[in-house]
Amino acid sequence: MNPIDFLLAPLEYEFFVRALVASALVGVACAVVGAFVVLKGMSFVGDAVSHSAFPGVVLAYLLGLPIILGGAVAAIGTALGIGALTRRSGLRADAVIGVLFAGMFALGVALFSSIPNYVGDLFHFLFGDVLGISFADLISLAVLASLLLLIVWVLWKELLFATFDPLGAGAAGLPVRRLDDLLLILIAVTIVVSLQAVGIVLVVAMITTPAATAQLLVKRFGQMIALAALIGVTSSLVGLYVSYALDIASGASIVLTETFAFLVALLITSIGKRVRANRAIAQESVR
Repeated sequence: MNPIDFLLAPLEYEFFVRALVASALVGVACAVVGAFVVLKGMSFVGDAVSHSAFPGVVLAYLLGLPIILGGAVAAIGTALGIGALTRRSGLRADAVIGVLFAGMFALGVALFSSIPNYVGDLFHFLFGDVLGISFADLISLAVLASLLLLIVWVLWKELLFATFDPLGAGAAGLPVRRLDDLLLILIAVTIVVSLQAVGIVLVVAMITTPAATAQLLVKRFGQMIALAALIGVTSSLVGLYVSYALDIASGASIVLTETFAFLVALLITSIGKRVRANRAIAQESVR
């Protein structure tokens, strides 16, 4: 099969086209929020919130409610709980995150184990099934992703100030605590948006890996977000085609593609640092 046929053949299937659009939306949403997450060192928070969505997903299934709604309530509740308990308990943030992470995911496993028969739909939320996204799912995803990006655009300056200099932002009169809580909510919404694409287990990689890759290559925050979004979208599309060609899980394929991009960027920056160091040594020896 020549390259053109390889690119065009999957587009004959509507489910694959929906998956491409969904993956692109998820890639952009994860990259934008992930840039703030990486700069604030909140990757562990993302992991905790993603796993805390699981009991909400299972409980919604048991009650016959929309599964996404259950995941959203659990994820946002846990995100706000992390912020509140960290401020009021006197414990380190990582201790609070570890407790809630383990407790919420254990609750999800306990609820899941109470279901008598095999439930494939819930497994999709653990490991992702972007190829199974319906048109209605795609519309919901587009609305949530657009809302998330709109909030970041409207509060761009405030979120940026609070991320880089929280003390200065507080002195300037900005509600830093509320902005921190808002960022936690945005992380939770991003995770809910990404659940069906890559699943609870892999979503944290979608949030952190493109942003971390971009941080290796550029210095300015705006450039970092733009490059992270490009990496997220490109990796999602490439990952889908790889999963189609090799017949492997689409979510895992997307994350592995992003990981490969990160390793390439790390290699490039390492070589660049070594070259600059050798030049500096050579210049010093000439002097």
